[in-house]
Amino acid sequence: MKFNFKGIRFSTWLYFFGFSILILSLLGLLLVVFIKPYYRNDRIQSVDALSNTIQSLLQQDKVSQSDLDSISSTMLGNNVCAIVYNENGNSVYMPPDSLGRLCMLDKSVNVRNGTYAISKDPLKFIELLQAESPYSATLYSEYNGIEMLLYGEKIVTNMSNYYIVMNTPLEPVESYIDFILNQYFYLAVVVVVIALVVSFFLSNRITFPIVKMKDEADKLAQGNYDVSFESDSYSEINNLASTLDDATRKLSQVNDLRKDLVANVSHDIKTPLTMIKAYAEMIRDLSGDDPEKRNEHLDVILKEADYLDKLVTDMSELSKLQSGIIELNLDNFDLKECTISVIELVDKLLQEKNIRIETNLDECFVYADEIKISQVIYNFINNAIKYSKENSLIRVELDSDEEKVMFKVTDQGDGISEEALPYIWDRYYKVDKNFNRTVKSTGLGLAISKAILEAHKARYGVESVVGEGSTFYFELSKDYDENEKEE
Repeated sequence: MKFNFKGIRFSTWLYFFGFSILILSLLGLLLVVFIKPYYRNDRIQSVDALSNTIQSLLQQDKVSQSDLDSISSTMLGNNVCAIVYNENGNSVYMPPDSLGRLCMLDKSVNVRNGTYAISKDPLKFIELLQAESPYSATLYSEYNGIEMLLYGEKIVTNMSNYYIVMNTPLEPVESYIDFILNQYFYLAVVVVVIALVVSFFLSNRITFPIVKMKDEADKLAQGNYDVSFESDSYSEINNLASTLDDATRKLSQVNDLRKDLVANVSHDIKTPLTMIKAYAEMIRDLSGDDPEKRNEHLDVILKEADYLDKLVTDMSELSKLQSGIIELNLDNFDLKECTISVIELVDKLLQEKNIRIETNLDECFVYADEIKISQVIYNFINNAIKYSKENSLIRVELDSDEEKVMFKVTDQGDGISEEALPYIWDRYYKVDKNFNRTVKSTGLGLAISKAILEAHKARYGVESVVGEGSTFYFELSKDYDENEKEE
């Protein structure tokens, strides 16, 4: 498999690995660049603290041996050498091994008032401290090649004056630096190896569900709807998987509806065309000279032509409604009168199945397109008649409050299953797949009603219990102009 250098897996791995290298580089920069300033600052603070401690001891009337031993131990632990002189230049305190290899007090150094060894000519340095206290200078040792700090301070007590001279290296010894750098090299190798492994694992962990989704999406693009985007990963990826699964289900439904649409349209157009052709041939071959037969056959042709015309008209209207081409002619009208008019139109259909209509209609005005709403009411009632049993009852209701009007049509048909409820508004969808078409029905009534109600931004729906019947309803606003109503 060709490695994708622009893929999310490689990019994620590269980001993680680059981040680890950046952290490692910053750590190396801190060690190499800042170790000397840090060590210098630590040395200066140590010297200052020791100077304050010695000064406090000299100001005491009596100094215990344990205090002196503690100061000596601290000096040796911090590579500090020190000598305390009195006014006469005599040493009153000098820790054991104070003048070691790193000490410059017994070596010739260049100070402000000349070049000399302080331990061998203390009076000269005392003279300097009497004029300038405290005194500090940075020196470079020719004996060990290390930068040194020379510090001196005059201490005034009740008994006498004392002079502290201290010396400490400002740079770590070379072996210490080499040790740190060597350890850092090994540490860097270990960190790089770990970063490679961890970043590779993390990149695969993060990208695996995405790559899997991509493979499933490729199958979906090829028309295979039997795919799953389920993922047990991060919440964002899980949400994406859930969205893609939902989209797949909807695409599958659309594909099924498309197949049904093609099948139904081809069937509904082919059937009347076949009938028209067959009866035209019958007129030509059989009934051309028989007026009664000819008229009977011509009636069939006219009915089928009427059905085709209605089918094309409904399809055209639905397409226009769904595309938003048709504008609504909104006005105030009495929904009760509109409903009664529609019921009168379907009276013949009611008589054919001996169906009774029971009404409970509140007088109410709504602000909508009267012709389009009449069409919705007709489609709802006609649908109820179509699926009602003979000698049954249909109930039509209008309930209103201060702001809304609810229209309901309830039949006593077979009802609609819960699985079929979401699809009954789709064009050509039939709850009963064996339902036979009639000239009066093209199968687009509920789809057209849905488009009209959505254009009105009206709430609509259906409630159904299998074996008991269904209730179709919609809700319109009473947001009208009172003056216009009175006129």
